[in-house]
Amino acid sequence: MRHTITLIAGDGIGPEVTAAVVKILERAGLQVDWEPHLAGVTALETHGATIPAELLDSIKRNKVALKGPVTTPVGGGFTSVNVGLRQALELFSNLRPVWNIPSVPSRYANVDLVIVRENTEDLYSGLEHEVVPGVVESLKIITATASTRIARFAFEHARKHHRKRVTAVHKANIMKMGDGLFLESVRKVAAEYPDIASDDRIVDAACMHLVMNPSQFDVLLLPNLYGDIVSDLCAGLVGGLGVVPAANLGVDIGVFEAVHGSAPDIAGKNVANPTALLLSALLMLRHIGEDVIADRIMKAVGDVLREGKIRTRDLGGTASTTEYAEAICRQLAA
Repeated sequence: MRHTITLIAGDGIGPEVTAAVVKILERAGLQVDWEPHLAGVTALETHGATIPAELLDSIKRNKVALKGPVTTPVGGGFTSVNVGLRQALELFSNLRPVWNIPSVPSRYANVDLVIVRENTEDLYSGLEHEVVPGVVESLKIITATASTRIARFAFEHARKHHRKRVTAVHKANIMKMGDGLFLESVRKVAAEYPDIASDDRIVDAACMHLVMNPSQFDVLLLPNLYGDIVSDLCAGLVGGLGVVPAANLGVDIGVFEAVHGSAPDIAGKNVANPTALLLSALLMLRHIGEDVIADRIMKAVGDVLREGKIRTRDLGGTASTTEYAEAICRQLAA
């Protein structure tokens, strides 16, 4: 089957890692027509908007997109493109599987977690204003509708993938109304899934237990802000953001992205690791029914890393982005 997929190369190292991943996907046999579009600062310079209407139209039409990293200015400038895409396309679920990649050094073995993060509200609603000079108010929005929707997604994912437990993470002991509503919504949904165990943890305690013994968790379900923080923490358990994938999913649209930054300090040097975007592309392949191709690529990645001869610098090697991609392509042809 031939697919049409929106492609957002991003900026910084985005174009380099995206080109590497596209090459691997096509070498593995994916029949695809790419629709390239700009986002972020490059789109602002060309189209006058960080998320051009043409980009949104393309994703809505194709229902699937692969996205490289896009720079988000800190403390000023334009708002996050990532947040903007999620809100504009109603990508209510951020799915972050975290597992050990073969031969990648990490603090723990046998990590196998799934983080499900609500993606559209909480403090990331972007509703903030200056009350008086020196005082800023940010509004944390929690709704029963969004909380119920993300809870049902988490339990359905657990059931489909034979997961045993969903743990809701919150701060309802302090934020009794907002986080209380999230927890109450999750508990109501949990009652509909008697085959899946469920419990909850206060967010600070959950972080401590994750770094002490991550194997005690299975699926973690969190509101937006906690989900952002905890998913990065979990990435640190297995080697960092360079080796974990992410998917932003709505009812019928999926945007698959690397969650690391655009790393402008190494942009154009051909040294960036494309693994995170490649693993995100594998989630995309499974989403569109190309499991066989996904399995082949995953095996090739594992074989290259186990051999240990060709690794990018962040994994302790000296290989360039293109050398690493070529090694995976050769393994696919072996």
